[in-house]
Amino acid sequence: MKKIRYSIIFCVLTLLSGTLISCNDYLNKLPDDKTTEAQTFAHYDKVNGLVSDLYNKAANANETLVFFYDFSTAAITDECEGNNAEGNVTNLYNSGAWNASGLPRGDRGEFMASLYGDIRKANLIIYGVKKYYTSDNPLEPGDLNERIGEAYFLRGYLHYLLLRLYGEVPYLDYPVDPNQKMTFKQESADSVAEKICRDAQTAYKLLPASWNGNDFGRVDKGACLGLIAVTRWTMATPLYNGARKYGYTGKRIFENDYDTYDVNRWKMARDAAKAVLDFKNSDGTPRYSLYTKYTANDFQDSGGKNMSDSTVYTRLWQMYYDMDAFKNEYVWFITKRKDEGWLGDIYPPSRGGSSRQQPVQEQVDEYEYIAPNGYGYPIYSNRAKSDGYDDGNPYFSVKRDPRFYRDILFCGATFRGRNNQPSIINTALGKNAIGASNATTTGYYLRKYLQEGWNHNGSVSISCPPVWRLPEFIYIYCEAVNEVSGPNKEIYDLINKVRARSFMAPMPPEVITNQNLMREYIKRERRVEFFYEDKRAWWSRLYLEPDNSDELAKEQKWETAGTTNNERSINYWSQGYGPYPKCQRMINGMEPVEDPNGKIIIGGVHYRMQRFCVEKRVFETPKMYLWPIMQSELEKNSSLIQNPGW
Repeated sequence: MKKIRYSIIFCVLTLLSGTLISCNDYLNKLPDDKTTEAQTFAHYDKVNGLVSDLYNKAANANETLVFFYDFSTAAITDECEGNNAEGNVTNLYNSGAWNASGLPRGDRGEFMASLYGDIRKANLIIYGVKKYYTSDNPLEPGDLNERIGEAYFLRGYLHYLLLRLYGEVPYLDYPVDPNQKMTFKQESADSVAEKICRDAQTAYKLLPASWNGNDFGRVDKGACLGLIAVTRWTMATPLYNGARKYGYTGKRIFENDYDTYDVNRWKMARDAAKAVLDFKNSDGTPRYSLYTKYTANDFQDSGGKNMSDSTVYTRLWQMYYDMDAFKNEYVWFITKRKDEGWLGDIYPPSRGGSSRQQPVQEQVDEYEYIAPNGYGYPIYSNRAKSDGYDDGNPYFSVKRDPRFYRDILFCGATFRGRNNQPSIINTALGKNAIGASNATTTGYYLRKYLQEGWNHNGSVSISCPPVWRLPEFIYIYCEAVNEVSGPNKEIYDLINKVRARSFMAPMPPEVITNQNLMREYIKRERRVEFFYEDKRAWWSRLYLEPDNSDELAKEQKWETAGTTNNERSINYWSQGYGPYPKCQRMINGMEPVEDPNGKIIIGGVHYRMQRFCVEKRVFETPKMYLWPIMQSELEKNSSLIQNPGW
């Protein structure tokens, strides 16, 4: 009979606590005691516990909902604004208050010191098994090789998080003696990327194509391919591929390695992403597929009711919670759980919440509309106005991308109130009004991940989003093809397949033959599909958006569009300049204004919506493209060199 394993469904935090405590004690308190090492690696079950603990550490290192403690990275981007709770952590970043002497509130596993501590644990597993000839699982021969494969993957993944944060870092593929003098040096990002891919390839050979039963959620071959793909794509983006060409002025240690644009980087990203898309089960069927449960006629929420005024499809409610999505669309997930307390962080005040993160206008403007001709277009396009888009009634004058109604709560949206009954969000008056206690400052509230049937005071467990979903690799593949050889019908159809899954109209046919237009649609589609999934903070940096010449030109237009920030916010849009600059140096909102001709009616009062500037931010380049290496780390290892600008 197959033994009972540790369950890793959703996350690994429910693993056997006693074993994990003893493993932590060994790794943290007695890392180099030879007798203890020998005892630990003598038996498979101890190694199994060490690997389980390493999963736990990897989950802590990328807490996708709470990367900044009780927030998300969304609030240091043009996705969201954060309030001043929990040490004001995101606002401190946006004001330029971070420095190399200390990050707000310390480290909960996601910064350099903790990541290298976790990498050391992976190396101890890899080398300890070999050194002490660990015996295999007598009940399931072959398990030991699988645990080693997982350790290789997690070592590569943790280095990927370091690459994402710091760029050039040391790659440690051996157990570091914490008592020895630290002298290891940074490597080029290219070198780090190659070693990440090497570890992923090693893991691929040792791991199964998929897991079933209680083992579902462990690293498998598909996750290994995913790690290779995101790494190759990272190295193809402007920060590492022709950086100087895109306006980067920093002086990294290996800057010359990234100066010259190389299309081969995109070819490698293309091929790596295609490997994920083409990956098959043992029976030859596709391993991954988009979640398409429920039809366009289904609008019930998790409580079995329709209280969103039929604006949110059941499929969109459920795609982050249905096991069918986990099994088929999720390439890898190790998410941290959140409970009803998080709902209190996010809910509007009318439902007992404190709206700690609020979507901003820059994000809202990226959700397209469905035109009368059956295709999707940006609301800032020349076509939008002629098709009936009204910025005074931006949510209902045209039908927006269905993902908008799932992701964003806006003035006039139907949403359950505190008594769990239908109510209308009003950002002009009452508890939800802009500027009220614990209320929005942007005119919007978060809706993504919140299911209407949930009760703030009930028992709710949230485990989302995954680390990688299938659309991420579809976009990487399509973008790479477009960069290498231009657009074609294959990638046009692939992107439209993702849009159709969300009941969104296809891209217009002209995208098939226009490389620049395809590039714009891919970037916008990526931004909408992965809103609030801990992606935007990294993408905006990888693409060097604050130094992009087009974005800088937009920023200059914004600065000259009025004498006050509010005037600039209004005039920039009304003058048809398009989306706000993606320079991460300002965010905007939308407020209701009483107007007898207004089309938004709440409690018998007519409103029109009006843009306003929420705040100006600090985003210094090249400084804020990479995180600072803490002074404490520089003191431990004098061979480390600080990132540019810090």
